[in-house]
Amino acid sequence: MKLVTYLQQNKARLGIYHNGMIADMQAVDSNLPNNMRDFLFAGESAMQKALQIDADIKLGKLTPNLISEDDSELKAPVPYPTSCRDGYAFRQHVAAARRNRGVPMIPEFDQYPIFYFTNHNAIQGPGDIYCMPDHFNKLDFELEAAIVVGKKGRNIKAAEADAYIAGFMIMNDMSARTLQMEEMLLNLGPAKGKDFSTVIGPYFVTPDELEAYKIPAKSGHVGNNYNLNMKCWVNGKLVSEGNVGDMDWTYAEILERCAYGVDILPGDVIGSGTVGTGCFLELNGTGLLHDKNYKPQWLQEGDVVEMEITGLGRLTNTIRKVDTDFSILALKKHAQT
Repeated sequence: MKLVTYLQQNKARLGIYHNGMIADMQAVDSNLPNNMRDFLFAGESAMQKALQIDADIKLGKLTPNLISEDDSELKAPVPYPTSCRDGYAFRQHVAAARRNRGVPMIPEFDQYPIFYFTNHNAIQGPGDIYCMPDHFNKLDFELEAAIVVGKKGRNIKAAEADAYIAGFMIMNDMSARTLQMEEMLLNLGPAKGKDFSTVIGPYFVTPDELEAYKIPAKSGHVGNNYNLNMKCWVNGKLVSEGNVGDMDWTYAEILERCAYGVDILPGDVIGSGTVGTGCFLELNGTGLLHDKNYKPQWLQEGDVVEMEITGLGRLTNTIRKVDTDFSILALKKHAQT
């Protein structure tokens, strides 16, 4: 099943998506919530009802009024996550980024999965992404796949954690690299380099839709893994390609760490981390490593970023610039003599 959040008369609604058409969830069953947050908190019974509705629509047993995707405005499928974390699951990306900086691969990567919290109030879906002037100082995309937690849990073992995943989405963890690198010199962050926009969408895809793509986890790891091709285009040019199946740490293992001594909740969004080659920071570093004349690329105003993952759809955004000259980079204090 694919779920979407879409605008109807300027109000966000929850819908079931199929072949370019949307069935309003509450119009089909008035007992079901009309927003993703309440739907996820309604638990397994609501999910099973929605799955049955989806099956009946696909079989032609149910013919609700449908809205064309072209006549609607899709928003982030989970517009108000209870929290948003981002993992660091792809060894290829970590190793390449460190190699490009001239530092060795950090051995702790292979010992435990890590994540950071980002701004769950800056979640966006398809459409325009408005950035401040400082964000354009090395503005970057990050190609990822995210999960959505479907039920409350605490101290979950990895062997059981996949049962807590309600859905999957494409994620673009937008990054302002100059802000990010500046603040991380103080061994804290990322904060201002990340908190302005995290993009998810266009659909919330339930695990049953991905059964055919299941593959074994990497040796020594526990949990479901999926053979899902990942691609990113900027202005129509393919700049990144990878696979969810290349994740070294599984979502189950990341969830195990997330839930240690703390509750995970319905609506928590957790990203995979960047796939290998999945951002300009890595691509630029690799390019300069092999060719001193390589011209680094960063996102610019008007750029169109498209991400596609097998089974999860295509997420399209256009980069826009806020009309202001306000700069926090210009507010830095000078050291006292």
